[in-house]
Amino acid sequence: MSDQNAELDAALERVVEAARAHLAAVKAAAGRIDDDDVWQAYVDLNNASFAYDEKLLDAFGEVTPWDVESIDPDEADQRFLADQAADGGAGDPYPQVISVRQRRDYRVPSVSALLKVAETARRSSVPEDEEVGPVESVGEAVLELLQAGDGSLSSLDVPELEPLDGLLTVTEVEEPLDLEAFDDADGSGPFAPAEGDQLVGRLDEHPFLPDEEDDHAGHQHP
Repeated sequence: MSDQNAELDAALERVVEAARAHLAAVKAAAGRIDDDDVWQAYVDLNNASFAYDEKLLDAFGEVTPWDVESIDPDEADQRFLADQAADGGAGDPYPQVISVRQRRDYRVPSVSALLKVAETARRSSVPEDEEVGPVESVGEAVLELLQAGDGSLSSLDVPELEPLDGLLTVTEVEEPLDLEAFDDADGSGPFAPAEGDQLVGRLDEHPFLPDEEDDHAGHQHP
């Protein structure tokens, strides 16, 4: 076997080893984003494939289907850390948590009409062979509409509820919400600002008719 053929065989073996190492890193990461071991194994596999392709071209004028370019390992490390910082990963010295809180009030023109539409929503979400109990209060009706929808306030865009003023706040918080820290009956605690929270801005929402100008929809308090 010529030296050239031996070099080709060795280069191919490095590709196989790098591919196995890359697969092992991917399995170990189990879907984790921006894993350092996966990135290093990717660079090694890329460069091993590039080297084999170059040797095959020099020896026989043939190429592989791999369209790769050599990656400088030092530049690869710098790019990986830069991507992590941009994505708020482990390289980010200041990971942030943003809290968005919203309140909107509604007037109920007809309680009976609201209860009726809520019972219809409840009936649509319960199997036919199960008994559907009545909706007995306005609050229960609103919860039923939210549960039947996607849980957002858009679920309450029904003629039976007339929107009044509302507001939305964006706050930088030091810790994410811990639901276990509040009783189920505590409706204000989870919304109360904590020490260290910083209000970024507040958006006031005013009800408006479709034919009114857009500037009646609300204004922002920085």
